[in-house]
This record gives sequence, structure tokens and C-alpha cells, in this order.
Amino acid sequence: MRKSLIVLLSGMLAGVVFAGTTGTATAEHLRPAPKGKAALTANPIYKTGKLEPDACQEQPVYNDDPETAEIYLDFVLDCLNEAWGYQFGKAKMTFSKPKFLASTRPGARTGCGTFPKNAQAIYCSRNNQITFHLSEGILAQATELFLLQTMAHEYGHHVQELSGILPAYRSQKYRSNKEILAATRKIELQAECLSGVFLGSTWRSLNRRESDLAYVVRAAQSTSTHGKAENVAYWVTRGFHQEDPGACNTFTAPKSKVS
Repeated sequence: MRKSLIVLLSGMLAGVVFAGTTGTATAEHLRPAPKGKAALTANPIYKTGKLEPDACQEQPVYNDDPETAEIYLDFVLDCLNEAWGYQFGKAKMTFSKPKFLASTRPGARTGCGTFPKNAQAIYCSRNNQITFHLSEGILAQATELFLLQTMAHEYGHHVQELSGILPAYRSQKYRSNKEILAATRKIELQAECLSGVFLGSTWRSLNRRESDLAYVVRAAQSTSTHGKAENVAYWVTRGFHQEDPGACNTFTAPKSKVS
């Protein structure tokens, strides 16, 4: 999520039963998402290879216009569903689309309680919903890539939920707040990397400049709760250049890269 860790730490403890469609696997060939340490360190989603190049041409969006911003995000969500649905098919794991709510009100209900202050968007695994706050700040820069990258980051949490990563994170026994924060950084930095994977796979159809990518990386770095600025940049760009969720295994990465 953006700007807040509260929902991940305390709001998403409910179990979820998933149902839906997959990219290539039929229902009888699906396998359950892994549990425990294996879900974190040896997840099947890491072995699915590059995301298929996705033609995801951006929809018109205008600054200070929540209506076009919501339409834009709906279209980005369709692109994410197609890309990751196919990836889950390759992993032979069940895929389902997340719910989505965009709101200009700061206190919208999310399924995990009231939308937290200072957050831009959150993912709640109680109801598999991405809630996006269309604040004045983000609407003022709606033509930048921040809308797309933030949506891709929250979708990364949905990928983590469906693949067993978030359930494994929630089931771990932590001895201290320090351990909780260390584990949460790995979750958040992985979501940054997964957003980069999607950006990289769609880059050729976005018709954007390298300076646009540099801007969105700087914007991601401003989210200090996700880790050191240089590590946020490292994981976003690593995902972008490799276009492969296997590049996003923060759970086996050196400590220096997940601090």
C-alpha cells in the first residue's frame, strides 16, 4: 500500500476462498497456493517467466478530473487482470480478479475498516479489494505515471494474496515489532518490484519517455515506509528491466537490499 502499513499489519487476517479463471490451466489441473516458508521463498509464481508483452495503451486522463482518472484506472486494472491472469495460468494456480473502488472521499470504507489517513491506495485481502483515494494531490499530476504505478503496486499485493505470499506473511510468528517491520518491508518492496514487472512488460505500448519512468521511481522512493529510498528504486527498476516475477523474491535477497 501507499503511505501506510496499518492495514497489512492488523486489518487483513481473514481467510479467503478464491475462485475464478486462469490463463492456460484447466480447473482440474490447478494446485493450491503453497503455505509457510515455501510460499515466500520458492513460490510457483517466481518460476513463470516473463509477463507476456501487454498492449496496454493508456486512456486519456486530465489533471484535476476524477472522472477520467477513474476510467483510466479501470482500464489499467483490465490490463493487470489479463497479464497476471495468464501468469497464474502458467503457475497452475487459481486466479480471481480483485474488486476496485475509487473515491475522492478520504474516509471511504475498504473492507478492512476506514481508509487510513495519508494513504494513496490500499489492498484489503478480506474482500480482495483495491481502494484508491483520488486525492487533490494525485489528481493534480494525473497525466504522470504515478496513477499506473500505484495501481500496479496494489495489484502486486493481490498477486501476493492469491499466490500464498500474504497468507504466509500473516501466519508467521514474530518475536518483536522489529521483526514485523522487517517482514513488512519485504512484502512492500516485492510489490514495488511486481509493479515494475508490469511496467516493463507494457512499456513498449505506453509510448512514454525514460524521464517518465525516472519520475515514477522518484515518486515511489518518497514512500519511506516501504524501505530505504535506494532499495525502493532498486526493486522497481529490477522488475522493470527483467519483466519477470522471479526477479522479485525479496525473501531470499540480502538484508542490505530489503532494509
